[in-house]
Amino acid sequence: MNPQPLLRRSQAYQFWLLFRRRAAPEPGPVLLSQRRVYILPTRPGIVFGFALLLMLFGSINYALSLGFILTFLLVGMGMVSILHTYRNLAHLSVSAGRVEPAFAGGAVRFHLHFDNACKFDRVAIEVRCESATATTDVPAQSSASVTLALPAARRGWLRLPRVTVRTRYPVGLLRAWSYVQPDVKALVYPRPDDSALPPLAAVPDYGGAVQAGTGTDDFMGLRPYQPSDSPRHIAWKSVARGEVLLTKVFTGRGAHELWLDWTNLPSALDVEARLSRLTRQVLLAEEADVAYGLRLPGREIEPDLGESHCDACLKALALFEGHAE
Repeated sequence: MNPQPLLRRSQAYQFWLLFRRRAAPEPGPVLLSQRRVYILPTRPGIVFGFALLLMLFGSINYALSLGFILTFLLVGMGMVSILHTYRNLAHLSVSAGRVEPAFAGGAVRFHLHFDNACKFDRVAIEVRCESATATTDVPAQSSASVTLALPAARRGWLRLPRVTVRTRYPVGLLRAWSYVQPDVKALVYPRPDDSALPPLAAVPDYGGAVQAGTGTDDFMGLRPYQPSDSPRHIAWKSVARGEVLLTKVFTGRGAHELWLDWTNLPSALDVEARLSRLTRQVLLAEEADVAYGLRLPGREIEPDLGESHCDACLKALALFEGHAE
């Protein structure tokens, strides 16, 4: 008989994987079932237990009836606190929320949602992930959210590490906790440097061809609005008259384009410095409302404008795996 399937389903094996951070990411909502919640006394709880033993020995030695009553009353309180601490965490559902990209050197904010399907409140739920901590209360048959800000040390994908959900409610004598490994990751862009935007390059005039686009030369007409169009070129007067969104189109021989080219950067810059320089240029070009393209070794993104174009360029820079030429 192969023991591997039984081992994978055992509670001790799952705890070992989560404890050693070797568990696979868990997609979707994670239910903190009874098998996933662990409970142990805290340091005050251990002191409380030793104090009860001393009270019990003193009551036996001196035959103190009131001592027995007080000792067993406190023991009963401790037993009841075990139940309340455990159920404050059991059957709580944890799911990952939307994650926004960030730049290297900053912080990525991971959002976690807690759903409480029970008819009692969950009080003082602590969430810890490495150096980030948060505390929340989850009302009965309701939900709550927490935000964990983790440092983004380098570009690329940053996966949310193991999260510890714990509670010491109601009296702090015991600590119940559970490990969660949400299947969520965030994209970290290269950290932009402090360089300036390179000069625009004029588009060559081939055979008297006319460059048309949403530039700032001579007005040519209107066309249907596209999501990548700049808000500055929307025909707002048409919108005020109740018409559909239209974009102003301009024409002229003085049209310009901007290429952010890997090979045009100083040769003294290493890979990360080049990516930081290009990231800065992408942000400046988007802010200046100038159509720009990106050339990287093995990849080229045509000139365009808009939030989706900016995200595509920043993503290409964040996931770049080539080497300087």
